[in-house]
Amino acid sequence: QVQLVESGGGLVQAGGSLRLSCTGTGTSIKFDVMKWHRQTPGNQRELVATITWTGTTTYAEFTRGRFTISEGNARNTINLQMNNLLPEDTPRYYCSAETPQRSEPYWGRGTQVTVSS
Repeated sequence: QVQLVESGGGLVQAGGSLRLSCTGTGTSIKFDVMKWHRQTPGNQRELVATITWTGTTTYAEFTRGRFTISEGNARNTINLQMNNLLPEDTPRYYCSAETPQRSEPYWGRGTQVTVSS
């Protein structure tokens, strides 16, 4: 069974940094696309950053060069380095992964980020 597990969330002061990780297990297939999303209760989930199997990355405008998505050392692992965090960066962060063999992406359960002002 494929699982995505996020880690690295926590409490940080505004201006600080956090590094999130997401690891996919339960499959020998390398994911084509992995993404970070975030969601505040009562709001829609929004896309933060994307990385493809070729290493191509894209970012939401609100990251403004503060966030960097990258592949981790382990297979099907990605990281999200977040610098100069703002109080509005507080939502819960989720990882997703896509493969051609499945019409719907896999989702993790998320990791909470709290930025205090």
